[in-house]
Amino acid sequence: MSEKITPYQSATITKKEQVSTMFDNIAGTYDFLNHFLSVGIDIIWRKKAIRELSALKPQTILDVATGTGDLAFEAIKILQPKKIIGVDISVGMLDVARKKITERNLQHVFTVETGDSEGLRFEDNYFDAITVAFGVRNYENLEKGLSDMLRVLKPGGKIVILEFSKPVVFPVKQLYNFYFKHLLPVFGKMFSKDARAYTYLNESAVAFPDGEALTTVMDKVGYKNTKYRPLTFGISTIYTGIKG
Repeated sequence: MSEKITPYQSATITKKEQVSTMFDNIAGTYDFLNHFLSVGIDIIWRKKAIRELSALKPQTILDVATGTGDLAFEAIKILQPKKIIGVDISVGMLDVARKKITERNLQHVFTVETGDSEGLRFEDNYFDAITVAFGVRNYENLEKGLSDMLRVLKPGGKIVILEFSKPVVFPVKQLYNFYFKHLLPVFGKMFSKDARAYTYLNESAVAFPDGEALTTVMDKVGYKNTKYRPLTFGISTIYTGIKG
Protein backbone atom coordinates (compact mmCIF):
# COMPACT_ATOMS: atom_id res chain seq x y z
CA MET A 1 0.00 0.00 0.00
CA SER A 2 1.01 3.61 -0.56
CA GLU A 3 1.60 4.38 3.09
CA LYS A 4 4.67 2.12 3.03
CA ILE A 5 6.31 4.34 0.41
CA THR A 6 7.97 7.36 2.00
CA PRO A 7 10.08 10.18 0.54
CA TYR A 8 13.21 9.54 2.61
CA GLN A 9 12.74 5.96 3.81
CA SER A 10 13.37 6.90 7.43
CA ALA A 11 12.14 4.59 10.17
CA THR A 12 12.25 7.36 12.79
CA ILE A 13 10.17 10.02 11.01
CA THR A 14 6.54 9.55 10.00
CA LYS A 15 5.48 9.65 6.36
CA LYS A 16 3.51 12.81 7.13
CA GLU A 17 6.61 14.59 8.43
CA GLN A 18 8.69 13.39 5.50
CA VAL A 19 6.11 14.59 2.97
CA SER A 20 5.98 18.00 4.67
CA THR A 21 9.77 18.32 4.56
CA MET A 22 9.92 17.18 0.94
CA PHE A 23 7.40 19.76 -0.26
CA ASP A 24 9.06 22.49 1.79
CA ASN A 25 12.29 21.63 -0.03
CA ILE A 26 10.82 21.80 -3.54
CA ALA A 27 8.22 24.57 -3.06
CA GLY A 28 10.27 27.18 -4.93
CA THR A 29 10.50 25.14 -8.14
CA TYR A 30 7.30 23.10 -7.81
CA ASP A 31 5.11 25.03 -10.27
CA PHE A 32 7.82 25.26 -12.92
CA LEU A 33 8.69 21.58 -12.71
CA ASN A 34 5.02 20.52 -12.72
CA HIS A 35 4.36 22.27 -16.01
CA PHE A 36 7.77 21.48 -17.53
CA LEU A 37 7.81 17.78 -16.68
CA SER A 38 4.22 17.23 -17.81
CA VAL A 39 4.61 19.42 -20.93
CA GLY A 40 1.69 21.47 -19.60
CA ILE A 41 -0.76 18.57 -19.63
CA ASP A 42 -1.26 18.94 -15.86
CA ILE A 43 -3.08 22.24 -16.54
CA ILE A 44 -5.57 20.44 -18.79
CA TRP A 45 -6.04 17.72 -16.17
CA ARG A 46 -6.91 20.30 -13.52
CA LYS A 47 -9.48 21.98 -15.77
CA LYS A 48 -11.14 18.62 -16.46
CA ALA A 49 -11.22 17.80 -12.75
CA ILE A 50 -12.85 21.11 -11.81
CA ARG A 51 -15.47 20.75 -14.57
CA GLU A 52 -16.70 17.65 -12.73
CA LEU A 53 -18.27 20.15 -10.32
CA SER A 54 -19.91 22.41 -12.92
CA ALA A 55 -23.41 20.96 -12.49
CA LEU A 56 -23.21 21.17 -8.69
CA LYS A 57 -22.20 24.86 -8.68
CA PRO A 58 -20.57 24.63 -5.23
CA GLN A 59 -20.26 27.87 -3.29
CA THR A 60 -17.97 26.64 -0.52
CA ILE A 61 -15.04 24.41 -1.51
CA LEU A 62 -12.25 22.75 0.43
CA ASP A 63 -9.05 22.13 -1.54
CA VAL A 64 -7.06 19.50 0.35
CA ALA A 65 -3.30 19.23 -0.24
CA THR A 66 -3.69 22.57 -1.98
CA GLY A 67 0.06 23.03 -2.45
CA THR A 68 0.66 26.25 -4.37
CA GLY A 69 -3.06 26.57 -5.11
CA ASP A 70 -3.24 25.75 -8.81
CA LEU A 71 -6.39 23.59 -8.57
CA ALA A 72 -8.15 26.21 -6.46
CA PHE A 73 -7.30 28.95 -8.96
CA GLU A 74 -8.88 26.84 -11.72
CA ALA A 75 -11.95 26.37 -9.54
CA ILE A 76 -12.26 30.13 -9.07
CA LYS A 77 -12.09 30.74 -12.83
CA ILE A 78 -14.47 27.94 -13.84
CA LEU A 79 -16.93 27.72 -10.92
CA GLN A 80 -16.82 31.22 -9.39
CA PRO A 81 -17.51 30.03 -5.83
CA LYS A 82 -17.96 32.38 -2.88
CA LYS A 83 -15.22 30.74 -0.80
CA ILE A 84 -12.36 28.28 -1.18
CA ILE A 85 -10.22 27.17 1.73
CA GLY A 86 -6.97 25.38 0.92
CA VAL A 87 -5.16 23.21 3.46
CA ASP A 88 -1.70 21.68 3.24
CA ILE A 89 0.92 20.32 5.65
CA SER A 90 3.77 22.11 3.87
CA VAL A 91 4.39 25.65 5.09
CA GLY A 92 6.72 26.26 2.14
CA MET A 93 4.05 25.41 -0.41
CA LEU A 94 1.48 27.58 1.39
CA ASP A 95 3.90 30.52 1.33
CA VAL A 96 3.98 30.26 -2.47
CA ALA A 97 0.17 29.95 -2.58
CA ARG A 98 -0.29 33.08 -0.44
CA LYS A 99 1.99 35.05 -2.72
CA LYS A 100 -0.02 33.97 -5.76
CA ILE A 101 -3.31 34.82 -4.01
CA THR A 102 -2.06 38.33 -3.24
CA GLU A 103 -0.72 38.84 -6.78
CA ARG A 104 -4.12 37.89 -8.21
CA ASN A 105 -6.04 39.88 -5.58
CA LEU A 106 -8.14 36.88 -4.61
CA GLN A 107 -7.92 37.15 -0.81
CA HIS A 108 -11.69 37.63 -0.60
CA VAL A 109 -12.30 34.23 -2.20
CA PHE A 110 -9.28 32.01 -1.50
CA THR A 111 -7.53 31.52 1.83
CA VAL A 112 -5.03 28.86 2.84
CA GLU A 113 -3.97 27.36 6.14
CA THR A 114 -1.77 24.64 7.52
CA GLY A 115 -3.84 21.51 7.89
CA ASP A 116 -3.70 17.75 8.09
CA SER A 117 -5.88 15.94 5.57
CA GLU A 118 -6.41 13.12 8.07
CA GLY A 119 -7.58 15.47 10.84
CA LEU A 120 -9.38 18.42 9.27
CA ARG A 121 -10.25 21.28 11.62
CA PHE A 122 -13.71 21.91 10.22
CA GLU A 123 -17.23 21.13 11.36
CA ASP A 124 -19.20 18.18 10.00
CA ASN A 125 -21.21 18.80 6.82
CA TYR A 126 -19.48 22.11 6.08
CA PHE A 127 -18.37 22.12 2.41
CA ASP A 128 -20.37 21.84 -0.82
CA ALA A 129 -17.41 20.20 -2.56
CA ILE A 130 -13.89 18.93 -1.87
CA THR A 131 -11.04 18.78 -4.35
CA VAL A 132 -7.64 17.07 -4.13
CA ALA A 133 -4.97 17.12 -6.85
CA PHE A 134 -1.98 14.79 -6.60
CA GLY A 135 -2.33 14.57 -2.82
CA VAL A 136 -4.09 11.39 -1.70
CA ARG A 137 -1.16 9.12 -2.54
CA ASN A 138 0.82 11.06 0.10
CA TYR A 139 -1.64 10.28 2.90
CA GLU A 140 -0.19 8.28 5.75
CA ASN A 141 -3.56 6.59 6.23
CA LEU A 142 -5.63 6.68 3.05
CA GLU A 143 -8.88 5.46 4.59
CA LYS A 144 -8.62 7.95 7.44
CA GLY A 145 -7.99 10.82 5.04
CA LEU A 146 -10.90 9.85 2.79
CA SER A 147 -13.16 9.41 5.83
CA ASP A 148 -12.35 12.81 7.29
CA MET A 149 -13.02 14.53 3.98
CA LEU A 150 -16.37 12.73 3.85
CA ARG A 151 -17.14 13.99 7.36
CA VAL A 152 -16.75 17.68 6.43
CA LEU A 153 -18.64 17.31 3.13
CA LYS A 154 -22.31 18.28 3.11
CA PRO A 155 -24.91 15.62 2.26
CA GLY A 156 -25.20 15.68 -1.51
CA GLY A 157 -21.75 17.23 -1.75
CA LYS A 158 -19.13 15.91 -4.17
CA ILE A 159 -15.46 15.04 -3.91
CA VAL A 160 -13.15 15.23 -6.93
CA ILE A 161 -9.73 13.60 -6.72
CA LEU A 162 -7.08 13.97 -9.43
CA GLU A 163 -4.18 11.57 -9.05
CA PHE A 164 -1.45 9.83 -11.01
CA SER A 165 -2.28 6.32 -12.17
CA LYS A 166 -0.61 3.53 -14.10
CA PRO A 167 -1.11 3.26 -17.88
CA VAL A 168 -1.68 -0.27 -19.14
CA VAL A 169 -1.69 0.23 -22.93
CA PHE A 170 1.42 -0.47 -25.03
CA PRO A 171 3.57 1.56 -25.68
CA VAL A 172 2.33 4.23 -23.27
CA LYS A 173 2.96 1.97 -20.28
CA GLN A 174 6.58 1.36 -21.28
CA LEU A 175 7.29 5.02 -22.13
CA TYR A 176 5.63 6.18 -18.90
CA ASN A 177 7.64 3.76 -16.78
CA PHE A 178 10.92 4.76 -18.43
CA TYR A 179 10.19 8.48 -18.11
CA PHE A 180 9.07 8.37 -14.48
CA LYS A 181 11.76 5.96 -13.33
CA HIS A 182 14.79 7.27 -15.19
CA LEU A 183 14.25 10.75 -16.67
CA LEU A 184 12.09 12.40 -14.03
CA PRO A 185 14.63 12.05 -11.18
CA VAL A 186 17.34 13.50 -13.44
CA PHE A 187 15.28 16.59 -14.25
CA GLY A 188 14.26 16.85 -10.61
CA LYS A 189 17.88 16.84 -9.52
CA MET A 190 18.78 19.47 -12.12
CA PHE A 191 16.12 21.98 -11.09
CA SER A 192 15.34 21.08 -7.47
CA LYS A 193 17.50 20.83 -4.37
CA ASP A 194 15.72 17.60 -3.44
CA ALA A 195 16.27 14.93 -6.10
CA ARG A 196 14.72 12.27 -3.86
CA ALA A 197 11.34 14.00 -4.20
CA TYR A 198 11.09 13.01 -7.85
CA THR A 199 12.17 9.44 -7.23
CA TYR A 200 9.45 9.25 -4.58
CA LEU A 201 6.89 10.55 -7.08
CA ASN A 202 7.40 7.49 -9.25
CA GLU A 203 7.51 5.05 -6.32
CA SER A 204 4.37 6.46 -4.72
CA ALA A 205 2.45 6.46 -8.01
CA VAL A 206 3.39 2.83 -8.68
CA ALA A 207 2.37 1.72 -5.19
CA PHE A 208 -0.89 3.70 -5.07
CA PRO A 209 -4.18 1.81 -5.53
CA ASP A 210 -5.55 3.34 -8.73
CA GLY A 211 -8.66 2.87 -10.83
CA GLU A 212 -11.25 0.54 -9.36
CA ALA A 213 -8.98 -0.19 -6.38
CA LEU A 214 -9.34 3.41 -5.18
CA THR A 215 -13.08 3.63 -5.79
CA THR A 216 -13.39 0.42 -3.73
CA VAL A 217 -11.70 2.20 -0.81
CA MET A 218 -13.98 5.21 -1.34
CA ASP A 219 -17.00 2.90 -1.27
CA LYS A 220 -15.73 1.29 1.91
CA VAL A 221 -15.51 4.56 3.85
CA GLY A 222 -18.99 5.66 2.73
CA TYR A 223 -18.91 7.57 -0.56
CA LYS A 224 -21.78 6.90 -2.96
CA ASN A 225 -21.89 6.74 -6.75
CA THR A 226 -18.10 6.55 -7.02
CA LYS A 227 -16.60 6.75 -10.50
CA TYR A 228 -13.20 7.03 -12.12
CA ARG A 229 -12.16 8.47 -15.46
CA PRO A 230 -8.64 7.89 -16.83
CA LEU A 231 -6.96 10.81 -18.60
CA THR A 232 -4.18 10.82 -21.22
CA PHE A 233 -3.96 7.03 -21.70
CA GLY A 234 -4.27 6.48 -17.94
CA ILE A 235 -1.33 8.62 -16.83
CA SER A 236 -3.70 10.31 -14.41
CA THR A 237 -7.26 9.62 -13.29
CA ILE A 238 -10.19 11.64 -11.97
CA TYR A 239 -12.17 10.03 -9.14
CA THR A 240 -15.53 11.30 -7.93
CA GLY A 241 -17.93 10.42 -5.14
CA ILE A 242 -21.03 11.81 -3.46
CA LYS A 243 -21.95 12.04 0.22
CA GLY A 244 -25.29 10.38 0.69
